[in-house]
Amino acid sequence: MGADHQATSVDDATETSAGWYWQFNRQQGYKHDGTTRTPNTPWINPISENSDWIAANDPCNIELGSTWRIPTYTEWYNVDDTGGWTSWTGPWNSGLKLHAGGYLDGSDGSLYHRGSFGYYRSSAQYGATLCRSMYFYVLGSYMNYSGKAMGSTARCIRDY
Repeated sequence: MGADHQATSVDDATETSAGWYWQFNRQQGYKHDGTTRTPNTPWINPISENSDWIAANDPCNIELGSTWRIPTYTEWYNVDDTGGWTSWTGPWNSGLKLHAGGYLDGSDGSLYHRGSFGYYRSSAQYGATLCRSMYFYVLGSYMNYSGKAMGSTARCIRDY
């Protein structure tokens, strides 16, 4: 979401391929050029609320329209489970073309691991301060949780 073009490889570490990063259940997206986060507003930390991502804050819904949304935990789980991905070429070579966009650190919004890890949000929380996500790196992929204050890339899906 927010990329200027499709990544050229799984380890494409360019800002234009990474797009925007989103904190959980927040409307504001952030770009990061490797040095500066834009907008460079105060970082929200911690995020503590007992809620899944609501449609009114879903960047896919806001930017693309009401038929678009962030995937659920079950949808990401099914993609990961059936993908059989044993390296990061799996997510890249799939129809999803997932690349390693990295993340923005939950404590201060600094950029980490762009070009070496992929972190994709689901719409599901895992308690008041954590949410569920799909991760991948050079050795494979897995489902886990992360802090809601962390900024992750978003992949949108469309309901028909």
